[in-house]
Amino acid sequence: MAPTELRDIIRSGLLSFPVTPFDADDTFNAGAFSAHLEWLSPHKIAGLIVAGGTGELFSLTPSEVVDVVRTARAAQPGQPVIAGCGYGTKLACEMAKGIEEAGGDGILLLPHYLIGAPQDGIEAHIRAVCKSTNMGVIVYNRGQSVVSADTLARLVEDCPNLIGFKDGTGDIDTVKRITVGLGDRLAYIGGMPTHELFAQAFRGAGVDTYSSAVFNFVPETALAFHAAFKAGDDATCEQMLRDFYYPFAKIRDRKTGYAVSAIKAGVALRGFETGPVRSPLTDLTEEERGMMQALIADRT
Repeated sequence: MAPTELRDIIRSGLLSFPVTPFDADDTFNAGAFSAHLEWLSPHKIAGLIVAGGTGELFSLTPSEVVDVVRTARAAQPGQPVIAGCGYGTKLACEMAKGIEEAGGDGILLLPHYLIGAPQDGIEAHIRAVCKSTNMGVIVYNRGQSVVSADTLARLVEDCPNLIGFKDGTGDIDTVKRITVGLGDRLAYIGGMPTHELFAQAFRGAGVDTYSSAVFNFVPETALAFHAAFKAGDDATCEQMLRDFYYPFAKIRDRKTGYAVSAIKAGVALRGFETGPVRSPLTDLTEEERGMMQALIADRT
């Protein structure tokens, strides 16, 4: 898929952020992953972001990321497949090449890890990854890797396959500077944990789509919220925030890392094999799983 085609598709709807299931031997469970994607497939979305934050990129080996992409491509041949990619520049470039060879359409460039970096270093990192692949690249502002509006403006001039910007920092000022400055050159994606909690505020900054983690286990709810969001129906959005999203966030906020663990628990409660999250994350307790079950009971 041409990067500009991917960019335009991303703008058209909700993005899915599927979990990565593991088996009893703590290896990627391709069969369970395919079954979950098949269950989600009747629900119309703009694309899959596999092996991303919710998909535990930080716990996967580069070869596992490739296996996840290959499995997603086979399970959803007509769906755009974007894969998480990250770490240091050399490793990110190698991962991008593997993702492209496995049939990926694009990458979500997650932060480099551990060390902070100046803007010229971050710029060099993003440029190198863009030049290592023909796929579309989406830059993800989060953690240690936060690109400025000026840096991003230089990058889009030099990297035609840089087609998207995703924000997970909540820095609306920077987001607005980017959307105003670059206009329709990029697709803009909301990337805060449980982004529905922030979607209306980001819409005012020019961000018109987002990736939904809860789509993993309550797809109808996720799509209903997105439809209300796109229609500017704030009353419906706020009712759904009260009825579902804020109660979910209360469970999610009980422990660091539960933004992933709670989603995986929700998928398991819908009857799919997920295996545990990998360390350093931890799974929900039985009490917390019961809270999740009660929350989704009237949505299943």
